[in-house]
Amino acid sequence: MKFDLDGLTVYFPYERIYLEQYQYMRSLKQTLDAGGHCLLEMPTGTGKTVCLLSLITSYQHAHPNTGKLVYCTRTVPEMNSVMEELGTVLAYRSEELRKEREAMAAGAVISSSAVVGDAMDIESAAGSQLVDNPNHNLNGSNNDAITNGNGDANGSNNEQQHQNRQPRKRKRIYGPKKSQPQNQLGPISHNNGAGGSGVLALCLSSRRNMCVHERVMRESDREAVDAACRSMTAPWALERARKARHNSGQGEGDGGNTASNNGNIETCPYFDGFQSAGEATSMPSGVYNLDELKKWGKSKSWCPYYLTRQAINHASVLVFNYQYMLDPKVAKMVSKELESESIIVFDEAHNIDSVCIEALSVTIHERHLEQATRSLGRLSSEVSRIKASDATRLQAEYQNLVNGLVDQGLLDAPPNEVGLASNILGTDILNEAVPGNIRRAEHFIAFMKKIVEHLKARLRTVAGPRGGVISETPLAFLHRMITTTSLEAKPLKFAYSRLSSLLRTLQVPNLDDYNALTDVADFASLVSTYSEGSPKFAIILEPNGSSIPGASDPVIQLACLDSSLAIAPLFKRFGSVVITSGTLSPIDLYPKLLQFEPCVSESFNMSTFRPCIRPLIITRGSDQLPVSTKFDDRGDMGVVRNFGSMLVELCSSIPDGVVAFFTSYSYMESIISEWDGMGILRQLTKSKLVFIETKDVVETTLALDNYRRACDSGRGAVFLSVARGKVSEGINFDRHYGRAVIMFGVPFQYTLSHILRARLEYLQTHYQIREQDFLNFDALRQASQCVGRVIRSKIDYGLMIFADSRYNRHDKRTKLPKWILQFLGDGQLNLSTDTAIAQVKHFLRIMAQPVDQTALKQVLLTLEEVEVMSPPIVRSFENGGQHAGS
Repeated sequence: MKFDLDGLTVYFPYERIYLEQYQYMRSLKQTLDAGGHCLLEMPTGTGKTVCLLSLITSYQHAHPNTGKLVYCTRTVPEMNSVMEELGTVLAYRSEELRKEREAMAAGAVISSSAVVGDAMDIESAAGSQLVDNPNHNLNGSNNDAITNGNGDANGSNNEQQHQNRQPRKRKRIYGPKKSQPQNQLGPISHNNGAGGSGVLALCLSSRRNMCVHERVMRESDREAVDAACRSMTAPWALERARKARHNSGQGEGDGGNTASNNGNIETCPYFDGFQSAGEATSMPSGVYNLDELKKWGKSKSWCPYYLTRQAINHASVLVFNYQYMLDPKVAKMVSKELESESIIVFDEAHNIDSVCIEALSVTIHERHLEQATRSLGRLSSEVSRIKASDATRLQAEYQNLVNGLVDQGLLDAPPNEVGLASNILGTDILNEAVPGNIRRAEHFIAFMKKIVEHLKARLRTVAGPRGGVISETPLAFLHRMITTTSLEAKPLKFAYSRLSSLLRTLQVPNLDDYNALTDVADFASLVSTYSEGSPKFAIILEPNGSSIPGASDPVIQLACLDSSLAIAPLFKRFGSVVITSGTLSPIDLYPKLLQFEPCVSESFNMSTFRPCIRPLIITRGSDQLPVSTKFDDRGDMGVVRNFGSMLVELCSSIPDGVVAFFTSYSYMESIISEWDGMGILRQLTKSKLVFIETKDVVETTLALDNYRRACDSGRGAVFLSVARGKVSEGINFDRHYGRAVIMFGVPFQYTLSHILRARLEYLQTHYQIREQDFLNFDALRQASQCVGRVIRSKIDYGLMIFADSRYNRHDKRTKLPKWILQFLGDGQLNLSTDTAIAQVKHFLRIMAQPVDQTALKQVLLTLEEVEVMSPPIVRSFENGGQHAGS
């Protein structure tokens, strides 16, 4: 479907569109036209991704001065999903532009033939008809050419039909996808490249996800992959390999990609090929997901990771993780050269305030300080060795620090250089020269030893017999550190960047061995930088930071209290930042938390042809006793028994897959243990297999795979998981994988957490956000995110069961998203288990009926219906703001 939206031609790759999709794209366009930021809450399963991509890429096409589209996701599967959808959008636009060019060329030829003479009257008449209506061919065939879908998995592509005079065939509203246009992903050369205009779309991830080197790919974890890569691609490694080749008598072109060729110094053949190609390492137009990047890089013998980092400046669309924009340590290396006209999109951004806080927070355990001490010892030995063998290297670094070149950005390291980016946001710090007392390597190591020893002493005090939890402001902590250690405040600001310079000078391949030391340097820099003004950080010292009862693990935490610190540079730097998710309610709290003024803030209802969602609030068990997970009741055996009986009865009545969420790992473990003693688990296994989420990612992934296999086989399964866990954020339970989601309790944060208490106090003092308002907001968005896993398309259906008496309170349930509340009637409130089971069975009987294609068609807008909606708005602008028809 190609339609006009307030003067913008939008290329939407499906032949029908939902009303909320149209409204969503209109709000997006208003945001881009205003050059501001927006908050948009779109119901899950309604094609939010395809709306974002269609509208923004169409806007880029119509306005060439628009910058890049930077699409931020949370996980690698989401990243690949976005790239696949983008491939579909651009393939459709390319095909439409090709038809436009052909129609224009045909019109030009026929028009010129009409001028030659009167011998071809019929052709001349046909040519004049086309001239009078140049869009006749395009509009006449548009409805037959596009996919049958809505941004969900229910669309299908049909080939262009030129037989306009033949009777139209009845189209399927719902069906499996048919053949898509070829070459949607990878390099695209036909039709003027991707999107018909040579678009280059890239995604960027870690080395582990992009490496193609056979030996490095066999490494087990991210740290090992990074270390192996740096050891073969760092400038000093390449220099050593070059000298080894020279000493062994090989020329520069003799290969040199194995350890035997390079005198036991191995380099990466793909990185060598990338460097040898030089300026030729440009990427052709196309849409590259991770697999396509690896495939294309391997075919060229070029490293996909460094190739992508170099090609970022030439791309029109970038897709990567939140951290590449929000974490200053990563953002400085990746996104520092993005133009201010770029459009930044944060998808699934309901937890964006938490991501911002984590990016600027540091946690240091006692064991980390021991590791930092050992790291300083290794650095000291290495400095002594370099002094004896290659003193000029240290002298050159000293001279650079004297000139201030490192922190002024005049001596930027190449992309393959080993180093750390500064976590300090203030440009005044980055533009200063490094203080003289930490310029020499040995002086800086002694400086860091004093910091580590001071932190150890503070933790010993906390863990001692007279110790306890201590909370301080950065200014108070800094004053005590300076008084005790006789250090100056200014050099502390440069601790992180100075450590980065030293590690680069010493040619350290595995930076992860120095993680503990970098955390200490990061801590010192942040404390010193943000010590002035109103405290936006809190320093919490606890005698026991371990989750294991009885274990002693003193910890010091630098907690960022203001989530706007990390994202404020983005609001200031870029014209439009889009924050969107299916669960942003209550949406009015985000502008306060992130300190920005959205020009558009909207929450959309879900258009539906049947009540495909059935929210139920269960407040009582079968014995009419209230059920709740609040602290006073969660250990009550009556509550535990009622929760268990509720789950057994629901699993006996609901087919296929059921997902149950608990408020925390500890609560889930305790209640499962109690259920096992009561025999509830044995009853549960009679109807479904039981799988449990753990903190181990590999175990949870294996459990999910087996859960899906059980659902596919017809046996049915129940998956027990945790709110705020991996499963609640990135895993979809669509179709038979999730016919019901049960939320046991209200997932409040641990209110006795000292960090949470400090943040709540900060929000109350500075932003006038009441403690209970924030806790309710945070708990309800997590609950909404959990139950939202159950539905992923219009033809899907599922039960959303809130099992806690507190959900029945008005201040709780009204904070649920608008698209859930529209299905929550009075008859679904304050239910007992028995009455809820009756409603569950009734709902499932209704949903078991075949999909009414006629009813489904009524919620899908055709091109004609969209054009009826858009022209009055366009005419009002054309007529100087007059109403249509006036």
